[in-house]
Amino acid sequence: MNRLIAILLMVPGLTLASGPGVQLDRAPVNLHDKLSLQRGAQIFVNHCLNCHAASAMRYSRLQDLGLTEAQIRENLMFTTDKVGDPMTTTLAAKDGKNWFGVMPPDLSLIARSRGPDWLYTYMRGFYRDPAAKSGWNNTVFPNVGMPHVLWEYQGTVVHQATEKGAPRLVVDQPGRLAPAEYDQYVGDLVNYLAYMGEPARVQRVQIGIVVMFFLAIFFVIALMLKKEYWKDVR
Repeated sequence: MNRLIAILLMVPGLTLASGPGVQLDRAPVNLHDKLSLQRGAQIFVNHCLNCHAASAMRYSRLQDLGLTEAQIRENLMFTTDKVGDPMTTTLAAKDGKNWFGVMPPDLSLIARSRGPDWLYTYMRGFYRDPAAKSGWNNTVFPNVGMPHVLWEYQGTVVHQATEKGAPRLVVDQPGRLAPAEYDQYVGDLVNYLAYMGEPARVQRVQIGIVVMFFLAIFFVIALMLKKEYWKDVR
């Protein structure tokens, strides 16, 4: 019993292990928004798949988002010619270790392991740090080895001191997108990462609702049959 209590007391600490005093922002995840998922898939292929793989996700599953096979081949397939192949990266493990110190992880289940809120805050938490090897640091993941691959869209972000002494992130040099547009850009990416972790989730939930509805109707019918069968039994 004491061991169970100790484990439960550790859970909040594990949840906040992403960084001291970091408040995670709510990710705008909507797995029913196919346009957002399509944009997120394009962002993932253009900016993430260069270094990260998604070996549990096949290009053919993108057809569930409303894309045709021709659209997938023309706009999203750069590492293979077969639409049924998984999303792999061309980055060699040796190069990954040399450039980043470790091979960038597979992102198939990153949204399930880290959580969409963590990813959303992380992708908006990069700032310039001359002391870092890549020139970038992150409020959610201090001393991260990954550079800010979306800096051209967000702009150059720096730490700025406030009157209370706690630094905040401010855009020093604007990027291609306005702050609200960049938040949406990252939101689409995180939305797709959440979908990629469980592509059948929406369909599974819909099937579950139908099954529960059927069981409810069957329960009423069974109750009526029971009353009819036992009405003459004293």
